[in-house]
Amino acid sequence: MATHFHSRALTPSSAGLDPLRRPRRFLPRPRRLSLSLALAPPSPGGSIRCRPGFAPLTARTAAAPRPAAAAAGAAAGEAAKSFHGLCYVVGDNIDTDQIIPAEYLTLVPSNPAEYEKLGSYALIGLPSSYETRFIDPGETKTKYKIVIGGANFGCGSSREHAPVALGAAGVAVVVAESYARIFFRNSVSTGEVYPLDTDVRICEECRTGDTVTIELAESKLINHTTGKEYELKPIGDAGPVIEAGGIFAYARKTGMIPSQAA
Repeated sequence: MATHFHSRALTPSSAGLDPLRRPRRFLPRPRRLSLSLALAPPSPGGSIRCRPGFAPLTARTAAAPRPAAAAAGAAAGEAAKSFHGLCYVVGDNIDTDQIIPAEYLTLVPSNPAEYEKLGSYALIGLPSSYETRFIDPGETKTKYKIVIGGANFGCGSSREHAPVALGAAGVAVVVAESYARIFFRNSVSTGEVYPLDTDVRICEECRTGDTVTIELAESKLINHTTGKEYELKPIGDAGPVIEAGGIFAYARKTGMIPSQAA
């Protein structure tokens, strides 16, 4: 018979045990945020999912500007949300160095001035083959509200500055054929942009400057320039997290952690 560590045969008086010897009592039980997020619906091609309870590397403060996606969602109300504007089209394997080069990672998103400056450098790392620049010279915001990409969008390093830079620049939605897992997670945890994916290579059928509308509730993208419509995969339970402004804001809103006012 196995002898338990806390057996009376070994310890005549368990009440007198030194705390370091008391099994499983000397460390407090960690608190976990159990969000049960299904960040993407199951699909034959294998969509991206994130484990529940993740947290971003840098917590946004109450003084920071409200994320673009959350602000757009709040303006649209609690019902069906739509995003309308010009789109900017990129190809496959757009990595985080192209989204925001490493030299700008010293900027602190929780500082309003540096948050805006970070947005002014969004997609500045794209090669010169992209003749139309994402942000016009002398501007800090982009005129393209929706970014359309190909496969493996957001690959590379795990920097959460990538979705933050896009949101700070004025982007509300990214639509891609697939995402790097960490970019998808960072988009949800920061609440900056809605990362929507589709089985169709929309990046080959849309052009930069096309006018598009995304109906979030219907999971649909409408290209008004070409007249075509495309089905998107539902954002699922990640939607309320992004709308709230990120994982911490959502946790406070739902009472998982105390609000900052408390």
